Formats: sequence, C-alpha cells, structure tokens
Amino acid sequence: MSIRDLIEGKKAWRAHMARVKALPQDYQIVYNEIQKYLLKVGPVELAEMTDVLSAIVDLFEEGTAVGKGVIEVTGRDVATFCDDLIKGSKTFADVFEAADQEAGKAMKKAMEKDH
Repeated sequence: MSIRDLIEGKKAWRAHMARVKALPQDYQIVYNEIQKYLLKVGPVELAEMTDVLSAIVDLFEEGTAVGKGVIEVTGRDVATFCDDLIKGSKTFADVFEAADQEAGKAMKKAMEKDH
C-alpha cells in the first residue's frame, strides 16, 4: 500500500465519518455500537469492512429521509442485524476458531508423540 493509498483511504474515512455525524443522534449512537461490534467480530478484510459500514450509513440515511427511527431500520436485535450483513464473510471469529483447531491438533499430535 502506497502513501497515496493511505492518504486517499484517510480522506475517504473522514468523508464517511462526516456522513455519520450528519445523522440524527439516535442513528449515530447505534452506528457507533455497530462499528464496535463489527470491529470485534466482523469481516477480516478491511475493504469488506468499509463496504459494510458504508452500506449501513446508506441505509441509515434512507431511514432518516423517510422519517424512520433507527430501530425501525435495524430491528430490535442489532447484533442479528449485523450478523446478517456479514453472513458469508470471513470473520475474526472464523480466524480464531481455525487457529484454535490448529492448536488443538498440534497439542494432540505432541501428546501422541510423547506416549
């Protein structure tokens, strides 16, 4: 990644966050919680994560434009809303699970070798 790519990425992120700040307060609060959630469990690929976050802002802007409250857009279970958005994506949970399985296999192999 070149310096130009980093600068362009930073500009794009600032523009994205300006869109978030233009949303009503309740939408901003839910967006920030979604962002935290997705950073913990969301897609591993940065481009995919930013695409998901941008799609959420698009959806929130549409909801605001038609006068919907944020819970009308996401539903009461915001975690399920997020999980549905990233369904099929390789997530951090997948990476951790794969690493855990590999560690388990290595331990089992080491134990068998010792006996």
